[in-house]
Amino acid sequence: MSGFYRMLSGRRFAAHEKAGSGGQGHNKRTGTEAVPENQPERQEMRGSAVIGVALRTSVLMILLCGLAYPLVSTGVAQVLFPQQANGSMLRDTEGRVIGSELIGQSFTNPAFFQGRVSSIDYNGAGSGSSNYAPSNPALVQRLKDSIADWQKHNPDVPVSQVPLDLITNSGSGLDPHISPQAAQAQIPRISGLTGIGQDQLKALVQEQTEGRSAGVFGEPRVNVLKLNLALEALMKVKPVKS
Repeated sequence: MSGFYRMLSGRRFAAHEKAGSGGQGHNKRTGTEAVPENQPERQEMRGSAVIGVALRTSVLMILLCGLAYPLVSTGVAQVLFPQQANGSMLRDTEGRVIGSELIGQSFTNPAFFQGRVSSIDYNGAGSGSSNYAPSNPALVQRLKDSIADWQKHNPDVPVSQVPLDLITNSGSGLDPHISPQAAQAQIPRISGLTGIGQDQLKALVQEQTEGRSAGVFGEPRVNVLKLNLALEALMKVKPVKS
C-alpha cells in the first residue's frame, strides 16, 4: 500500500509542476514585446472627449439657468402674480404710481398717519438702521426728540400711551407697517385736523388692518400708505410726502 501511495503522490506532483510551468510560460512577457505605438494618441483622444463634454455641459447649463429658467419664472410670475412681480405698486385715484406697499414713506403733513422712524429716510436704494445700543447717547437723544415731536402734535394723547413702534426704528428702516394701536393713537390728531369723526377713523383703521400671515405668523399690522390713500379718499386732499 505504501508503494501505491508513493506512486500516486509522484504523479500528482508531476502534474502540478507541469501546470505551473505552463501557466508561467503563458503569462510571462518576452523582452522583445513592443509597447503599442498609438497609446499617446488614445490619451489625447480621451482628453479631447473630456473637454468636449465639459463645453457642451457648460453651454447647456448657461441656456437652462441663464435663459430658460429666468424667462419661465418671469412669465409664470407675470401671469399668476402680476401685482407682486411688478413691485406691488400703489396708485392714486388718477392712476399715478405713488409708491410701493412694500416700502414705507415719510408723510410730513400731520393730517395723515405717520409711519415708523427711519434712520435712512426711507431710501429704497438701501436698508439698515443705526444699530445703536440702548445706552448710546445718540439713541437716547433721538428718542427724546421723537417724544417731544409727539407731544407737540398729539397733546391729547399722553406719552405713556404712545406705542413703541412710533418712536423706534425698524431693522430695515423701510418698514411700511405700524401696529393698529399706533394708528389708533393718531386718530385724535387727525380727527381735529380733518374734521372726520373719530368713530369713522377707527372704522377706517379697522378696515385697513391686516391679520397675521397664514393666521399664525407675525402680528396684526396696518400699511401706512394704504391707510393714507383711504384717508385721502375721505377728505379729498392729496398727501404731502417728503
